[in-house]
Amino acid sequence: MTPNIVSILVNNTVSQTQNNAPLLSPQTNSPSWVLKLTIGLIGMFAFLQVYSIQAVLPVLMVDFSATEVQAGMIVGATIMAIAIMSPFLGMLSDAVGRKPFIVGALLFLAIPTALIAQSPSIGWLGLWRFMQGLSVPGITVVTIAYIGEEFEGRAVTDLMSFYVSGCVLGGFLGRFLLGHLHELIGWRAGYYVMAAMTLVGAMWVGKMLPSSRQFVANPNFRAAIQTLGEHLTNRYVVTACLLGACVLFSLVGCFTFINLHLANTPYELSTGALANIFAVYLIGVVITPLSTNLLRRFGSARTVRVAIFISMIGVLLTLVTPLWGVVVGLAIMSSGVFVTQAATISYIAVNVKKGRSLASGLYYLGYYTGGTLGAWLCGIVYARGQWSLTVWLLVFVQILALLVASFGMVKTKSRVA
Repeated sequence: MTPNIVSILVNNTVSQTQNNAPLLSPQTNSPSWVLKLTIGLIGMFAFLQVYSIQAVLPVLMVDFSATEVQAGMIVGATIMAIAIMSPFLGMLSDAVGRKPFIVGALLFLAIPTALIAQSPSIGWLGLWRFMQGLSVPGITVVTIAYIGEEFEGRAVTDLMSFYVSGCVLGGFLGRFLLGHLHELIGWRAGYYVMAAMTLVGAMWVGKMLPSSRQFVANPNFRAAIQTLGEHLTNRYVVTACLLGACVLFSLVGCFTFINLHLANTPYELSTGALANIFAVYLIGVVITPLSTNLLRRFGSARTVRVAIFISMIGVLLTLVTPLWGVVVGLAIMSSGVFVTQAATISYIAVNVKKGRSLASGLYYLGYYTGGTLGAWLCGIVYARGQWSLTVWLLVFVQILALLVASFGMVKTKSRVA
């Protein structure tokens, strides 16, 4: 599929959607269930591919004779591309629009996903993984900006919770499906299935997502640079970026290398069994919407501090020997991370009124830079000290996150409510 064909598909899809979008008042505090479902599906399809490869890392290490560090960087390749592109796509979206970016990015994402199946070496696999990451910010960054523009008050936190829940569900399904697809048809054929699913997602979003009503284009590049400078000195944005970096460092480092830990003695889990471990992500689908109540009652700052502390306890629990104890630790750790992510995203949406897409892009730059570092540094640490040393690195990063939340976040209880 060439870029021209993709452009035609996007234009046709968007033009059709003008008449087919569900009826919705952007000012209402009660978004329709169709919109909630669509926002959740956007998050799901955005993250269906990002971490799916974690479930088959032990197999890929054998197939391509890869080291632990190379395995980590295969995960990190997509995350690195997301970090690089997030601010730029945010600026471009501020100039062009929201919905065309979301639909077009979903269509593009299917291409490198299918090409992964053809990878002849670990290098080519890394390239296609990087290409996947180039499109993801066009979904994630722009969706957050879309929600912040079209809604206000309680509707923002409601839709953000559905979006994050969708992201959590996508992270689980990607790993779960690919792990089991590998046992049924092999990981290469599995990626063809994943690409087809992404195309279906693009068609759904193109049909059901209402077009922007509140968007005002800002094609002035000089104004965008000025806004960028303001964001870089904005306490809300900087704090969210630092916190996001620590959050994804922990999540990527933990769920990448726990696979290698559980594939070794004494567990020796298969790819299907490893995929089942990621069912702990489903807890986040439930907890994240419930976190909106915590945000309204206690505000972002307090909620984040408690969530990080809970996540830290979960990481330490993975040091126990029984498999059930490791799974419980992963469930607690991931739940804390998901609540932290939901609170941080809402923190930006509530407090940043100008250049929202760019602010979201900067947040994701920090967020995914942290994830890239997590994949790389945890790979080095795991190669030297296995899982136990990796856990202590994760705890150290979470302590940094706790310090950022304690001293950097401004209490916004009344504004989130």
